[in-house]
Amino acid sequence: MKKTVDTSADRPLRAADRIRASASELFYREGIRAVGVDEVVDRAGVTKPSLYRSFASKDELAAAYLRDYDQHFWENFEKPGGKSYADAREHVLAYIAELSSRAVCKGYRGCGLSNAAVEYPAPDNPARQVAEAHKKALRKRLHELAAAMGARSDSVLGDALLLLIEGIYISGQQSEDGPAQSALAVAQLLIDASVKTA
Repeated sequence: MKKTVDTSADRPLRAADRIRASASELFYREGIRAVGVDEVVDRAGVTKPSLYRSFASKDELAAAYLRDYDQHFWENFEKPGGKSYADAREHVLAYIAELSSRAVCKGYRGCGLSNAAVEYPAPDNPARQVAEAHKKALRKRLHELAAAMGARSDSVLGDALLLLIEGIYISGQQSEDGPAQSALAVAQLLIDASVKTA
């Protein structure tokens, strides 16, 4: 007797993946609140019940999008340009150089997590919670890197770098010749002013 394989368990996963991919593109480009679930399911080629089988609500879909965004962010942050850096200063400068070049490209919409934090001010919203957790983790990581550079105050340098990165996210949406193009020089000045001299 020929054994048949039940692939019905795979269908929801494939539908969920299509929904996530469609939501990711639409949410980043248009903003989460501006995109309705009808637009997401239409783009994904699935039905609305398929969406709600995979995600309890649009807010949960937004949180899933942001968790994916967070994972992608850390891959880029920890290995800027696909390279690992043993030196903390080189690591931070490589990330800022890469970010500032992306920020002046057409279609750049800043950081999806920062955008979501603005769109969702309520602290109990699942999307807001993902965004806040990300920002706390990034701040902690920048403090660690500042300490590894030998900063006089790792918290001050880490926070300064975070403010610079957030500024790149916003100003990069202005124009190709906006202030994001100066971000690498600004980062070098911040680090040089903050690190103990030998």
